Amino acid sequence: MTKAFASQADLEEKKVSFTQISEHAWAYTAEGDPNTGIIIGDDAVLVADTQATPAMAADVIRRIREVTDKPIEYVVLTHYHAVRVLGASAYEPQQILASQDTYDLIVERGEQDKASEIGRFPRLFRNVETVPPGLTWPTMTFTGKMTLWLGKLEVQLLQLGRGHTKGDTVVWLPQERTLLSGDLVEFDATPYAGDAYFKDWPQTLDNIAALKPLALVPGRGAALVGEEQVQAGLSGTRAFVSDLYAAVQAGAAAGKDLKSTYKEAYAQLAPKYGSWVIFDHCMPFDVTRAYDEATQYADPRVWTAQRDIEMWKALET
Repeated sequence: MTKAFASQADLEEKKVSFTQISEHAWAYTAEGDPNTGIIIGDDAVLVADTQATPAMAADVIRRIREVTDKPIEYVVLTHYHAVRVLGASAYEPQQILASQDTYDLIVERGEQDKASEIGRFPRLFRNVETVPPGLTWPTMTFTGKMTLWLGKLEVQLLQLGRGHTKGDTVVWLPQERTLLSGDLVEFDATPYAGDAYFKDWPQTLDNIAALKPLALVPGRGAALVGEEQVQAGLSGTRAFVSDLYAAVQAGAAAGKDLKSTYKEAYAQLAPKYGSWVIFDHCMPFDVTRAYDEATQYADPRVWTAQRDIEMWKALET
């Protein structure tokens, strides 16, 4: 292989930031590594996206404890990917919340995804032996909308459309117009789209924009504060998703095979997005899914560790 597989060569530790972005919301970010969003209510704490292992989640908990001793009662899984959910047990929450669509995806492909992701990005699964056996299961699911009250603080869990996955959930604080987006929004980081719905994703971003957030914790990248920064995150993600799908659609319509389409899409997108975090990691997966959607697969196919390697060899050699 001409390139190291996925992110196996990415060994550099990232600097963590823990910043308050509105009265009740905090962002745990790490220079393009997966983010965690934290809501500190009147009587309890909610954590959205857990980090990849309990050992890594312990650092989130340590930082939460620097600002509050309130119990961490809720963990929200914005989607099913292992890098987002396998740290959940460390928080010992009363409830693990997710959309019913996310639950269904865990049933359908959770085991395969776990093995796939650990193989792709070993650094993000530090102390993977601390992950309990089996999968991380929601204890409560919802469809469309669910409202929690942390004392007088209203917290809405919303499904605003498919994008990164079919089960995407955002956490919305209407009183202070603050949003935790999961991987529906990235900032200066390449959207992973191996399980995406390219045709739906731009409209879902428009639905987020319609809420007019004043602060937003993206899935990767710096926390966004103020309308201008939030808009930059939304527009950048929308542009990448749209540009990639347009490039792949053109290749498929011209009857080109996947490898030729990949080479052309990479060449088109690299000048604009090549400096974004994990660009080289994501592009083979993203183009493969986009080619599937543009040709014959309305729903994402299951990624397995074996399929990952076979795809990478086919496109990168």
